[in-house]
Amino acid sequence: MSIRQRLSGSLFGLGILLTGAVAQASSVQLPVPRTTIHPGDEITHQHLIERRFPSRTAQEFTVVPHRNDVVGKTARRTLPPGRPIPVNAVHDEVLVKRGEPARLVFQEQGLMIIMQVEALQSGSAGKTVRVRNVDSGLVVTGVVQNDGTIRAEN
Repeated sequence: MSIRQRLSGSLFGLGILLTGAVAQASSVQLPVPRTTIHPGDEITHQHLIERRFPSRTAQEFTVVPHRNDVVGKTARRTLPPGRPIPVNAVHDEVLVKRGEPARLVFQEQGLMIIMQVEALQSGSAGKTVRVRNVDSGLVVTGVVQNDGTIRAEN
């Protein structure tokens, strides 16, 4: 076999490999619901499976790219099984609701003050919200904690 035949055979083989790589790169794996998820349901790992879609699906539509981006969030609307999850179809669980009473915690050097406040904004864990002291009317900001309390910012 001549060098030319070997080289063309190698390039042909390489072309097949490249074509295979391009085919793999043209699809993407996305998390999809295993069964129907209803509004208000918290999404867990058990609710999700991975499914391959053309890469243009993730490029053309704003969908959740990784399962960790959606686990622990709450569905805003019905999520049908086997379909990519739109980013705006889920949200973090709201722990503090606007207009409802909440607890504001101020802590500094061993001193802890807890007071009743009215939430002026809704918020989930880690979000900064404004609240009003029900006794004085003073408006302050704080960060919503995982337990639903609000840590006052210094």
